[in-house]
This record gives sequence, structure tokens and C-alpha cells, in this order.
Amino acid sequence: MEPALIALIVIAVLVVFVLAKSVTIVPQAQAKVVERLGRYSRTLSPGLALLVPFVDRVRATIDLREQVISFPPQPVITADNLQVGIDTVVYFQVTDPRLAVYGIANYITGMEQLTTTTLRNVVGGLNLEGALTGRDGINSQLRTVLDGTTGPWGLRVARVEIKAIDPPPSIQDSMEKQMRADRDKRAVILTAEGQRHAAITTAEGQKAASILSAEGKKQAAILDAEAERQSRILRAEGERAALFLQAQGQAKSIETVFQAIHDGKPDQGLLAYQYLQTLPKIAQGDANKMWIVPSEFSKALEGLSKLGGGEDGDGARNWMDVDAPAGGQQAAPAAPAASSLDTSSWFDSNLPPAAEQPEAKMTLSSIADQAVETGPQIPKPPPLSQVKQDVQESGPAADPRNRREDDAPPQLPAG
Repeated sequence: MEPALIALIVIAVLVVFVLAKSVTIVPQAQAKVVERLGRYSRTLSPGLALLVPFVDRVRATIDLREQVISFPPQPVITADNLQVGIDTVVYFQVTDPRLAVYGIANYITGMEQLTTTTLRNVVGGLNLEGALTGRDGINSQLRTVLDGTTGPWGLRVARVEIKAIDPPPSIQDSMEKQMRADRDKRAVILTAEGQRHAAITTAEGQKAASILSAEGKKQAAILDAEAERQSRILRAEGERAALFLQAQGQAKSIETVFQAIHDGKPDQGLLAYQYLQTLPKIAQGDANKMWIVPSEFSKALEGLSKLGGGEDGDGARNWMDVDAPAGGQQAAPAAPAASSLDTSSWFDSNLPPAAEQPEAKMTLSSIADQAVETGPQIPKPPPLSQVKQDVQESGPAADPRNRREDDAPPQLPAG
């Protein structure tokens, strides 16, 4: 090979090498820090950039996207002297590539150490229960400290999250037992509360049922008493009307008998005969062991014997003899005068019907309403003077047809 050709090839290789050194491409969301002769020159943005060969060089390529770093569990001692392992996750982003390169040698390691120390400071002031329940507060404090500290490094901490807090196995067992006991306690309390509410509801239902039953019995008793009262009043009205009718019948009977006696003009013999008919009735009865004949009995017998034409009559005329008529025929006995008795008012009690009585007009609905509002109201009975006045006004004496011109009782003719 000729020396000229070799020299040409060497020159071409040098040109290609120089061109490769003078041209660089920066990807999207990345930045490159350029140094010129060992000093910071500029930061290349995404795209095509030109460099001075053998003078400029790329110091570092920085990722400008938000990054997530998970740190391994760190041993932390709480305020109640319990050691727990806490692992954290940090979300950050490089905002200044120059500071990220020249502000700290390794910002990942620095952030990890800073997170560990800050976490121990924050959790060291809390007990285990506070650390387990106060994760939001711990996260907020960690983010504030890390964001303020990593600002000179060209970093921005978006948020910090605690992934897990692992207490010792013995503490976990004790916590599980405590949690189980607490849940059992709450279950027992809830069961007792449910039974209590059920008992209260049942008692209230029984109370309401007893009240309603008592009200029903009360209303039934009131209605029964009112019905019994009305039935007694109606029966009393019927008995009173019956007594009035019986009294009127007896009055009419006595009046008729006396009138018949007056119309028949009885003599001494008829009275003696009636007296003899009454004597056997005196001896009636199982309790009569002895019968004393009255002294008037012999006188009545003497009167009958004289009227019948006895020995002492001396041929006197018998009271049963009848005078013969002039023509020789026996005269028929004179028929008594026909009495014209008006019986239309004998059974008139002059009382209003039972259905028109004030007590009979009461309805069950009015009784129930009155019993509910004011209780059972039992009317007072009328005074005795008013009852006597009603009897006198409605009795047989009140009927003008039964009144005679002379109110004095009839007198038997002197025999």
C-alpha cells in the first residue's frame, strides 16, 4: 500500500473522530452538564448540540423526570423504647442539573442518609401507637425537612411516604391480643346493648298491651254495668207498671163488689150465710192444731134457723119462700139489673212506654264516649216524694171516670 493512501485513511479517521467529538444529542427529559477545560461551561437542553473537540466534554447526564426511591427498613427506637423497622419511599425531581452535579457528590446517598436521620428524630418523640396512627404527620414532617435540605442540591422533594412499620414479633403478638380483646369487648358491649334495647322494646310493648287490655276491660265493665243498669231500670219500670195494673184491677174489683153488694141490698141472712162459708177457711193450714169456734158462730146458726122456719120461728115465713102470683103460676125470680161496667181503662197504667224512657234512649256509643271522657255517670234515683206523687197521679184515682160523686167509701146498709 502506498504511503499516500495510508495517510489519507488516517486523516479520514481523524476527521470522523473529531466530528463525533464535536456533535452530541441530548434526549428528551434529560440534561447534560458540559465542562470546558475542566470548568463548568453550560447545560445542554434536549436536542442536537455542538462541542469544541478536545476542549469541551460532557461531565454528567441528568434525568429531569420525577424519580422514586425506596429505602430499605431502618431501625428506629420509639419513645417507649421499642425498636421498629420503618421503610420509606421518596418522590423527588432534579430541578437544577448543575447543582445536582456540583452541589453534592451523590444526591441519592445523601437523600437516603438525610431521610434516615430525620425519620429517627421524628419517630423518636412518638410512642408505638402514635407512630402507627400518625403516619400522615410523619410524612409531612419528613417532606418539609427533606425539601428544605435538598434545595441547594438542585432537588425538589414532592412527597415522602412510609411504606411499612414493622414492630418486633412479641409486640405484634401483644398488639394482636390487645386488638382481639378490644374487639371481643366491643362485641360483648354491642350484644349487651342489643339485648338491653330488645328488653326495653319488649317491656314497652308489654306495657302498651297491658294498658290497652286494661282499657278494654274497663270499657267492657262500664258497658256491662250500664247494660245491667238499663235492664234493671226497664225491669223496675215493668214491675212498677204491673203493680199499677194490679192495684187498678184490685181497686176495680173492690169497687165492683161493693157496688154489687149495694145494688143487691143484702139482709141479715145473707151475711150470716157468707160468715158460715168463711169459717172453714180459718181452719185451713198444716200448722193449725186447735180450732176455737167463735162465740158469734152460735148466733149465726140461730139466725139461719129462724130464717129457715125453725122451732122458735112459730110458723114464721122462711126467707127462701117466694110469693105465688095471682094467676096461680109460680113467678120467676127477678133478674138483677144489668150493670154497665166500662173496662176500657182498667189496664191503663198512665205511664210512658219503656222504649220512651230516658234511660232506654241511651245508645252504646254515647255511653262509651261518656265513659271515656268523664267516666261512668250513674243518674241519681228520684226522691220518694216524687215517686209517691207519680203513683198518685198515674194510679186509678187519677182517672176521672173512676171517680164517684161521693169519694167516701161505700157503706153497707144497716141491717
